[in-house]
Amino acid sequence: MAFLLAAALPALAAGLTAAEAAEPMSAAAFDRYATGKTLFYASGGRAYGAEQYLSGRRVIWTFLDGDCSEGVWFEADGQICFRYDHDPEDPQCWSFFESGQGLMARFENDPDQTELIEVNQSREPLICSGPRVGA
Repeated sequence: MAFLLAAALPALAAGLTAAEAAEPMSAAAFDRYATGKTLFYASGGRAYGAEQYLSGRRVIWTFLDGDCSEGVWFEADGQICFRYDHDPEDPQCWSFFESGQGLMARFENDPDQTELIEVNQSREPLICSGPRVGA
């Protein structure tokens, strides 16, 4: 899996940034796109993390280190926000954009800090071996 992620990074580094994409995805469009998938993201040409999107707007996130965090996503002010069990008071809000190469996401809590590009997707669940493994 790491090989597939690494192989996709150079091709996507030349792609559009989220700021150059048209309109952010609506919650309904994001739900249709992501539910039932595990999406792998890169930032600045490097592997960043992966998120599994489950039914009922539930998610599981990992920085690809085996530790996973469960959470939920919701729409707020046109953004897709995530609240994780390990930090329920501090939602993380993103704008997602769809391109021919996959999703692009801009972290709206600090738009200058993080922009993610989808580099791979799978129907397989995440492998979580860390302390936040859910039941």
